Amino acid sequence: MSKESLHPVVTTENTYTDIGADTPEGFSISSRSRSLAREAVGNETPEDRIRQRCSIAVGDWAMADLLRFSHDPVTAGLRALEAGAPIFTDIRMVLTGIQKKGHSSTVECALDYGADISKDLGITRSSAGFIALKERLDGSIIVIGNAPSALLTVCSFVDEGIRPALVIGTPVGFVNAAESKEVLRTKPVASVSNVGTRGGTPIAVASLNEIITMFTELRK
Repeated sequence: MSKESLHPVVTTENTYTDIGADTPEGFSISSRSRSLAREAVGNETPEDRIRQRCSIAVGDWAMADLLRFSHDPVTAGLRALEAGAPIFTDIRMVLTGIQKKGHSSTVECALDYGADISKDLGITRSSAGFIALKERLDGSIIVIGNAPSALLTVCSFVDEGIRPALVIGTPVGFVNAAESKEVLRTKPVASVSNVGTRGGTPIAVASLNEIITMFTELRK
């Protein structure tokens, strides 16, 4: 895929794609939901497609206005998928939700790494996992939906010169969640995030899955 070809289309109803909808009923529900989202959210840009999907994921059109996109994350994500970049998540719910079809990237969870680091330093397992994965994060896709501590750790690595291809950071909660996303938006790395304390697995997964969907469309 050339750089010139990395132009995702804003899909119309006639060409709607959902690679995760495996049955006619599932596709019908997905298609009807997307039609409603186009009307409520708008349908002008690839970022609008992510806004649509995230709004559907949480059942709230207000989510569309809370999302933030820095340094062209759609193009960055498409290039990373084309390169087969590894995908690292903060928890297993995020790993489970990420679409495995349509790309060759591996999907791994930080919780499977860094157990000794977590015990020795007394830090969260997700944060410790990303410390253990530090040398593998350059050029990767990082998806954090729940752990602000992990997102802050990744942001500290960016300060040290590590450059993930894309960071999706949407941790949820009242302790450091909003603040960690604000920090992410100051970093020189492509990112998808949201304002405030909302977020979670559905937003993180929906953001990457829509980029994966665009990637499969461009490869047809």
